[in-house]
Amino acid sequence: MSEVDAIDLVQSAIFTVLVASAPAVVAAMVVGVTISLIQALTQVQEMTLTFIPKIIAILVVSAVSATFMGAHIYAMTEEVYGRIATGF
Repeated sequence: MSEVDAIDLVQSAIFTVLVASAPAVVAAMVVGVTISLIQALTQVQEMTLTFIPKIIAILVVSAVSATFMGAHIYAMTEEVYGRIATGF
């Protein structure tokens, strides 16, 4: 395994992690900003108010996009196993 192969594998792994986690992160960010705006408008400064809606949003988005995330992780796994089988 050369340095180019290792860098390519790490780059592919990082991209897979970013793509697989993006739906949940975006959902948490949107819910957090929305609740923060509502808190600012109503002057309710409860710190724990954002946790439950964020958790619910992350669970719903993860359930909806599970096949998308699984497909990307599966493709990465196939790529790694293919490289192992061919000896990089």
